[in-house]
Amino acid sequence: MPVIRSADAVLYEIHGARFRSFASSATGSKELCLWRTEIPEEVTGLPHRVSCEEVFAVIEGRIQLTLDEEAHVLGPDDVAVVPAGTSLRLDNLGPGPAALWVSTSVGLEAELGDGTRMSPPWAA
Repeated sequence: MPVIRSADAVLYEIHGARFRSFASSATGSKELCLWRTEIPEEVTGLPHRVSCEEVFAVIEGRIQLTLDEEAHVLGPDDVAVVPAGTSLRLDNLGPGPAALWVSTSVGLEAELGDGTRMSPPWAA
């Protein structure tokens, strides 16, 4: 069983957030991905539609997760299950940074508001 140390996580920065990739196809996972998302204080996320189910587990801070235009405020130890095909936006409500663990299936794609499709490398 592969072990991925924190120091070995691959860091990506996009849309004002940091994504620290732990489990993905690059680290030997065949089905699941797991990453830590870190969002600086008062950052507004980019709306996108996901192709696979995602699970968000907040570990620090206070976020607003908007799912198909319905807003949900989440704090530490709150978890949200986002069904495939859902439009979502993740905002840090502050004060301070927010952090969460996110898991999904290998191969997740995100469709942005302008129709652009993105295959995040942390979900490959």
